[in-house]
Amino acid sequence: MEKETYKKKLLLHACCATCVGYPYDFLSNDFNVTIFYYNPNIYPKDEYLKRLEDVKKFCEIKKINLIIGEYNNKDWENFISGFESEPEGGKRCERCFMFRLRKTAKIAKINNFDYFTSTMSVSPHKNFLTLNKIGKELENEIQISYLESNFKKQDGYKKTIEISKKFNFYRQNYCGCKYSIKKLNKE
Repeated sequence: MEKETYKKKLLLHACCATCVGYPYDFLSNDFNVTIFYYNPNIYPKDEYLKRLEDVKKFCEIKKINLIIGEYNNKDWENFISGFESEPEGGKRCERCFMFRLRKTAKIAKINNFDYFTSTMSVSPHKNFLTLNKIGKELENEIQISYLESNFKKQDGYKKTIEISKKFNFYRQNYCGCKYSIKKLNKE
């Protein structure tokens, strides 16, 4: 009789179904993955719900456990206050990463996960070095291991887009917050 291998538990923060496809497939070989949808930055709420529906659909298809965090855009706005005018990819985004990853780390700790990480590094618009730096800071602060990632490697972004097309997931044209909509409207 073969000995069953124990997989460590990982809480994977997901911003949308498009970004979760490849990271989930990659991580599920080595980890027992649960998806955490926590995105109070997304504006308007209809956009948040549209993205959530596809994350739910992905989790149902793949039979993945899903935890849905509270949507409280006001708390997020308070956290990034003073950084509203920052350029996309700047200090406002760093604070947004910190806000969402801190909650992910806390949920992982409370629920006895071994690791936490995020799908955000699959995006060509997100700096994986910044995400990993914040993740490691939170690892020390909250005492839960952060799994460093750069899901763009090995055509990760291309693969996640292919998975998104396969399942006909909604693909948004802005990061999520109202400030990224403003940037989009200026282009």
